[in-house]
Amino acid sequence: MALTGLDIYKLLPKTNCGECGVPTCLAFAMKLAQKQTSLDKCPHVTDQAKEALEGAAAPPIKLITVGAGDTKVEAGNETVLFRHEETFYHPTALAVTADASLPEDQLIARVKQINALVFERVGQKIGVGLVALKGGGDAARFAAAAKTVAANSDFGLVLINDNAAAMEAAVKEVAARKPLIHAATDANAADMARIAKENSCPLAIRADTLEALAALSQKVQGLGVTDLVLDSGARDPAKVLADQTLIRRAALRKKFRPFGFPTIVFTASGSPEEEVMQATEYVAKYAGILVMDAVEPWQLIAILTARQNIFTDPQKPIQLDAGLYQVGEPNAGSPVLTTTNFSLTYFTVEGDVEASRVPSWILVVDTEGTSVLTAWASEKFTADTIAAAIKKAGVEEKVSHRKIIIPGGVAVLSGKLQDASGWQVLVGPRESSGIPTYLKSTWQG
Repeated sequence: MALTGLDIYKLLPKTNCGECGVPTCLAFAMKLAQKQTSLDKCPHVTDQAKEALEGAAAPPIKLITVGAGDTKVEAGNETVLFRHEETFYHPTALAVTADASLPEDQLIARVKQINALVFERVGQKIGVGLVALKGGGDAARFAAAAKTVAANSDFGLVLINDNAAAMEAAVKEVAARKPLIHAATDANAADMARIAKENSCPLAIRADTLEALAALSQKVQGLGVTDLVLDSGARDPAKVLADQTLIRRAALRKKFRPFGFPTIVFTASGSPEEEVMQATEYVAKYAGILVMDAVEPWQLIAILTARQNIFTDPQKPIQLDAGLYQVGEPNAGSPVLTTTNFSLTYFTVEGDVEASRVPSWILVVDTEGTSVLTAWASEKFTADTIAAAIKKAGVEEKVSHRKIIIPGGVAVLSGKLQDASGWQVLVGPRESSGIPTYLKSTWQG
């Protein structure tokens, strides 16, 4: 049972020193109980109190790292069931499978295909982060395949094999990469836990029921392995969804420690379209690591776009820096368009300007990451803010004309903007898709 704020307060020094960033020890205790701060921020807590408060200070879902170096991925450390309550912090790590039984040249080709599944969307780099190597019981072959994958990809590794001898041989080849070992079951828990502990690797545990999974979690922790990933064994989408929700609720609402770890899920076989739908469902509810066979770019772009939207902080829209951007190689006679710094808006406009093949300048106004109409309604995209942006970005020094194109949806600003800036204001199309036709047919420097 988790400690309450009052339980925690009784163990604190009660100095009300404020050095933790909170005015009183009682307020600090309440924040600690709600997982909104950490115990190490109290400089005066005793060792005895630290030991007693260890459970309260630990996050409800432990942060687990797979891989090493710049390409490592993290899962866990989530604090809410629903994004609007706060936010989700660690995007679901996507793993694409490679089969250890493939001939070496085909395995290398598969890995290179996985390596290429990295894209850029609205200014952010998104992509696969893990290679999941699955294989049979042949220890030598599985170990050789693990070595081949590690040599041809910088991504983190998930090693999928229930045979402890095969797993041990493979882990020895790639231990420095800190792979995720999948999976310990009730039958092989002792051997798999030993391999994970000796090589300091995270360990996935798998059972057929949630009750058995909870018991296995306690068993493996008792063997000295505490970096765990939970696999409920479900592969049917409805059962996966139910298990994921129950595990998350138990960890967050009930503070049930055996389930206080991120989860791993697998898409079931089916059509490519069905796999995308399953994957998107699991990203939303609440996979820490998602393993799939999907390798086509159109599949991954769909899944990654959904992940990007779900794991964007709802209180902090994706945005870019305000300023003057160029599309192509604009000169002093090129058109100047203006928009907001909401990334989705900007990159849509940029794409349509690029499609026009008319080299242009785009003036981005700081609207705190809101779209054009939202920013206009909240008085963040106004004649005064646009005029100030023109000055701040030094647009006058870049162009010889004094013409600026505003979105058609805010045509009402044209008169005031002309007065505030001294520039001639041209009203562009209401929709960004109309920009290519507009620039080709209307613009005259």
